[in-house]
Amino acid sequence: MERVLYVELTPRQFRERLAAAPIAYLPLGTLEWHGEHLPLGSDGLQAQGFFMKLAREVGGIVLPMLFVAPDVRQEKEGRDYYGMDIYSFPGEDPRQLDGSAYWVDQAFFEQLLERIMRQLKRAGFKIVVAHGHAPSTSAFVGKTREWEEVLGLKTFICWRENESDGLGIQTDHAAANETSLMMALHGDLVAMANLDPDPSVAPLGIGGDDPRTAASPERGNQALELQAARMAQLLNDALEAL
Repeated sequence: MERVLYVELTPRQFRERLAAAPIAYLPLGTLEWHGEHLPLGSDGLQAQGFFMKLAREVGGIVLPMLFVAPDVRQEKEGRDYYGMDIYSFPGEDPRQLDGSAYWVDQAFFEQLLERIMRQLKRAGFKIVVAHGHAPSTSAFVGKTREWEEVLGLKTFICWRENESDGLGIQTDHAAANETSLMMALHGDLVAMANLDPDPSVAPLGIGGDDPRTAASPERGNQALELQAARMAQLLNDALEAL
């Protein structure tokens, strides 16, 4: 199997891959609740898996996934709550969901991204693709114009303008899309039996179509193939323009 992970490459392999396609892929992960059925690192695992597929088709090198990330924060009675601690209980007090251990504030995360981008520029990359945890991806988007102007780095994320077909990359939270992607990429890590089979009982901390009825490995593979072809075209065009 072709090696595409940065951490596994020797300097010679790094030089060869960089010369062929100076693309860095940055998986934006977290350690947060993704329902009872998905692993806590689902964000990074999906992005990394998709990027490994892209790197083998287009070229480039996949960076280690980040596990720290920004998110909405709320303080109540001296305790901090983040992300799904809040979104999972609309109209109610937040509750700490098991496993969440990722939060950093927006300013720190932007500084971290800035340092990473400068190091990637120094290493010789010319294109950076980042995707994963939604607040992290949005933070990346907010800085892309600056990085293109100051560092000369061409940047991409993997969302489309219209995601209504359910076949995007990480377009919900632990629901049909993310569950299908995880089934396709890491089926051994998905535990659908952990969800209550009663359709009248809504799974906790899931935003989107019910994965119990709408998720499947086939849907995940369809999304991966569709989006890999779309991203490959964008990246090949960017390589030709260098």
